[in-house]
Amino acid sequence: MTGACLAEMGHRVRFVGRDTGKLDAIRAGKSPIFEPGLEELLVKNRERIETTTDIADAVHRTDLSFICVGTPPHNDGSSDLSQVETVSHAIGNALDTWHHTVVVKSTVLPGTIEEVIIPILETESGKKAFADFGIASNPEFLKEGTAVQDFFHTDRVVIGTQDPRSKELLESLYSPLQVPVFSTTIRVSEMIKFASNAFLATKISFANEVGNLCKEHGIDSYEVFAGVGLDTRISPSFFRSGLGFGGSCFPKDVGALIAHAKDKGVDTRILSSVIATNDDQPEHMVSLLQKHLPVRDRTIGVLGLAFKPDTDDIRESRAIPLIKSLLNAGARVIVYDPVAMDNFRHLFPDLTYASSPTEVLTADAVLIVTEWKAFETLDYRGKLVIDGRRIRKAREEAAVYEGLCW
Repeated sequence: MTGACLAEMGHRVRFVGRDTGKLDAIRAGKSPIFEPGLEELLVKNRERIETTTDIADAVHRTDLSFICVGTPPHNDGSSDLSQVETVSHAIGNALDTWHHTVVVKSTVLPGTIEEVIIPILETESGKKAFADFGIASNPEFLKEGTAVQDFFHTDRVVIGTQDPRSKELLESLYSPLQVPVFSTTIRVSEMIKFASNAFLATKISFANEVGNLCKEHGIDSYEVFAGVGLDTRISPSFFRSGLGFGGSCFPKDVGALIAHAKDKGVDTRILSSVIATNDDQPEHMVSLLQKHLPVRDRTIGVLGLAFKPDTDDIRESRAIPLIKSLLNAGARVIVYDPVAMDNFRHLFPDLTYASSPTEVLTADAVLIVTEWKAFETLDYRGKLVIDGRRIRKAREEAAVYEGLCW
């Protein structure tokens, strides 16, 4: 994503990876993931984009190397740095006589660049960080589904550096965006990413706790937070009460921060509760359903499998624990998602995958899990609907309607 956007800004970009299928797709102007606007950028900027599996060649032919590999969680929530370490070894081995800058976009905890990445780069290259080569932290704040727009209309760019050359290079790189550039130390930059995601996740879980209470009082939590958000100290953003958060960032980053804090002897009562509240929401949805319908031997329809609309990403999707709970309760499950069904089949090959959302509406009850715009146009008349994402048309038309937090 970052590479395609940098190409759009006029830079020459070399994508490096091991998956030749994805590299071939990029070279052909095809996006290897579903992300609105990305394929258009790849097609438009094909003359500026190259692909390779050779990290050394890419380092030799560029001024900056961006480390963008994943940092998936271990079972205890801590970050798996194996991909970061592998790439760092390869980049370090390729660092020659000129001053190259290594930029870490991967989400890594404070101290990782100084304590893990720099020692690898120095050992492999025989050179000294900040003197012979530059290194910087430049965390990414792109949301899946709106990543292209987020890149070009971001609130800020965060840069963590120690050497003036890397700072000037990155500030110049991002200057066309005409947004605030927050320059700080490497460790502060690393922590900003985690603190940002942890706070947004906290805001969602807070909205869900209050929303669950609102439900008991017959109050619309969204109306409550519309009033709360008018307070300039608070802001209305991310008061998304409902089924909870998923994806590749919030669950992983909050879990990594909790594990890191535990390792440092710091208690994280708030963050631990954020995860617990998020884990509870799918069960609340099933409980609402069971108030109206015993699910054993019934067909339950699920609309939406991706963790959010406009992506095919199912990582930590709330559909996963929800469907597990339905299956454990003896339900038959039919599902539909505009783009995420192929990914979901790897986890649940035996579900019934509908060819259209209207097929799901033939079920005994319908659960709305992802707020795809297409679901706003369906005919919910005569249906039993449990809504986790506040689809207005379902609320207006369904014969029996239950909103999760409203």
